[in-house]
Amino acid sequence: MLTDKEMQERTLQAFRGLFPGEIPALYFAPGRVNLIGEHTDYNGGHVFPCALTIGIYAAAAKNDLGMLRMYSANFPGSSVSQIPIGPMVKEKKDGWCSYPKGVIWAFAEKGFEVTQGLDIVYYGNLPNSSGLSSSAAMEVLTGTILLDQFGWTMDGVTLSLLAQRAENVYNGVNCGIMDQFAIAMGKKDHAIFLDTADLAYQYVPLPLADNGVKLVIACSNKKRGLADSKYNERRSECEAALAAIRTARPAESLGALSSAEFEEVKDVIGDPVKIRRARHAVAENERTILAVDALGKGDLAEFGKLMNASHVSLRDDYEVTGIELDTLAETAWEQPGVLGSRMTGAGFGGCTVSLVKEADVEAFIENVGRIYQEKIGYAADFYSVTAGDGPRRLA
Repeated sequence: MLTDKEMQERTLQAFRGLFPGEIPALYFAPGRVNLIGEHTDYNGGHVFPCALTIGIYAAAAKNDLGMLRMYSANFPGSSVSQIPIGPMVKEKKDGWCSYPKGVIWAFAEKGFEVTQGLDIVYYGNLPNSSGLSSSAAMEVLTGTILLDQFGWTMDGVTLSLLAQRAENVYNGVNCGIMDQFAIAMGKKDHAIFLDTADLAYQYVPLPLADNGVKLVIACSNKKRGLADSKYNERRSECEAALAAIRTARPAESLGALSSAEFEEVKDVIGDPVKIRRARHAVAENERTILAVDALGKGDLAEFGKLMNASHVSLRDDYEVTGIELDTLAETAWEQPGVLGSRMTGAGFGGCTVSLVKEADVEAFIENVGRIYQEKIGYAADFYSVTAGDGPRRLA
């Protein structure tokens, strides 16, 4: 993987090659990994993500052409997208450009209208469709560019909410707030304990290095897109389950229920599939609270056990894992030095995240990689990562 300096230089090189004579500013927004608390963010529960030190870079400068000219260096050979300043109309041909266009649209809704052209080149080292939130990183990055280029002021929470609106309304992906929030509010060597019901949050130190533990992400390399996956279906199932529960007792969200309270009222849901979906949302919220408590006590072993239980629930009750992610997690559980492993992100492909003793990381990658390729037929990619800061201007 390229270093941070190499990524910056390549981003600038790409910009200068396309837009010679302009002097761009350089920006970065991280990807994110969720340590525990999956599919709880749209169910009023808790999540526990951290921003990463890998993400998406961008070089940007204003132009006087009345055009947005955007290019991604991750798709070499593609043409520069040229979009007139004005209302952002979603078109099928947009592809990845729908994400920055959605942010410009969401900003305009709030009175932050782009009235001058911009040239932007993006270049990321996040695997596409990996579950590390490349789309949310691009959204938050675009918002960061707009704020800086036009001298606007906005706090990170507001930026994350506008980026989420861009994805929900403009791009039609009914995601929760976690991805955008974790990226916009990232803090080095910390994870964010976020209550998605009211956006109350606290930074929690990640004492991994002090305990000789590494965070290892395994990318399944199975491509998946949220918009055409069953993600929205899962959300609808949870909403239907909550509506049924409300006929028996008041409940602001599934995350507001304890497992004991859920067991008392689950039969009113009727549909066994929706019962399983709701049971995961309730239990996963409880696991997340317990996991953060365990981390605060320095009990990484207990944290790892809760990660494993999270994956089992996502596999059996929420059914969003699949053979690729199950192979990665279940193989990880068998390796020496592994404290815990689970799928992370929306599922249906993407990544697992594992806590691995530093001395065992090399063997972990070799063994899990070999078994995965033998069973699935193609290779997984592995990344040893650390928690990083949120979006920023670099130069």
